Amino acid sequence: MGGAFDPIHYGHLAVAEEAIAVFDLDRVIFVPCGQPPHKKDYPVTPAEHRYAMTLLATAGNPRFFVTREEIDRPGPSYSVDTLREFRRQLGKEARFYFITGADAVREILTWREPDSLVELGDFIAATRPGYPLADLEEAIGDLMEHVHPLPVPGMAISSTELRARVQRQQPIRYFTPACVASYIAKHKLYRTAVPVG
Repeated sequence: MGGAFDPIHYGHLAVAEEAIAVFDLDRVIFVPCGQPPHKKDYPVTPAEHRYAMTLLATAGNPRFFVTREEIDRPGPSYSVDTLREFRRQLGKEARFYFITGADAVREILTWREPDSLVELGDFIAATRPGYPLADLEEAIGDLMEHVHPLPVPGMAISSTELRARVQRQQPIRYFTPACVASYIAKHKLYRTAVPVG
């Protein structure tokens, strides 16, 4: 499951848990990106903070893991490089699903080597119930055969809104685990002007 996790919240965790149940996954590996190539419109919080918050949020689930794969790799974080590395580590027999939001999947044709991405694994596209799948099919065309929509209730939470709430000094309790809210407060994250993304 790739993402900026800036910050991680209950929507991310619900998607991961639902993916395990629906697709009978052995585990979900959370991959906080190092330098996200698609988030140039705002300064992303330093990777070490995002990694720490993801570790805190996932610690209570034995099927959730967090990797430093993209954080420790220099340069922009490209999903195709990460999946190739996982394939190298876990072998050809392992089946991979890349879990992300349907909005991100809509942009897959702008990602590095989209055809190679779908050769390495299928996508699980998390959606809100009632999401218009025809829009997704229209955006990505033939790649849709490698995409498995996953409607997840409660997907209205966003990292953008959490950052905005912190900046406005509004509570974020029940949007993200208490350990993440405490980390944000302790490190005084998101208190300045809210970036979009």
